[in-house]
Amino acid sequence: MKRDIEITTADGVAKASLFRPEGSEGKVLPGILYYMDALGPREATDIMGERLANAGYVVLIPDLFYRFGSYGPFDGSSFGNETSRAEIMKMIRETTQEMTKRDSAAFLDALEAEGVSGPVGAVGYCMGGGRALTAAAVYADRIAAAASFHGGNLASEAPDSPHRLAGDIKARIYVGVAGVDGSFPPEQSARLAEALRTGGVDHIIENYIGMSHGWTVPDRGEIYSEKGSERHWKRLLELFAETLG
Repeated sequence: MKRDIEITTADGVAKASLFRPEGSEGKVLPGILYYMDALGPREATDIMGERLANAGYVVLIPDLFYRFGSYGPFDGSSFGNETSRAEIMKMIRETTQEMTKRDSAAFLDALEAEGVSGPVGAVGYCMGGGRALTAAAVYADRIAAAASFHGGNLASEAPDSPHRLAGDIKARIYVGVAGVDGSFPPEQSARLAEALRTGGVDHIIENYIGMSHGWTVPDRGEIYSEKGSERHWKRLLELFAETLG
């Protein structure tokens, strides 16, 4: 069951979609904060949000690009359009980790307002992968598990690279890596693994051989892999079942 809401942040008002299992109104359920990919909230993210909710969670998918007002809409083919690609890349560059870090306090409060109590889970795809890991570090007492799938630049040279915050993470971490992904090359994977290990973080980094960046999302055309996506669902639901109950 989907409901559209608005969330007041320090910088404005973010639109978001909230998903609950059918008939769960008034029930206390664990919460999941879903960080979108670079194409924004759309039918594909609704499908994924509903699947998570039907597993027994209250799921929040906020629009991380809300500062830009109306945009798109985009879908899995939008990167092939020069104009759309330029718009998407501009929004990615200008929506910083610091912005999403601030926003996440309001997102977590929105889940709490829906009756979610106790630590929550976080999951991010593409650009959202790094946001999920960053949130796990910044809101360590509120996030019990965080997952990234085909997340880019998780251990880059940038000052705001998520791996630099590993020592602050208390959550269990799962990172699902595309077999070949220019946004997260092997040297970054090794750097992230070392940061998580030395930070004492309970973590798994798993390489999905043969999968391409975006393989989990159902509107990504030939990039999408049903087999690979089902494997990702198995890992994600196991992570949340074991950490959130």
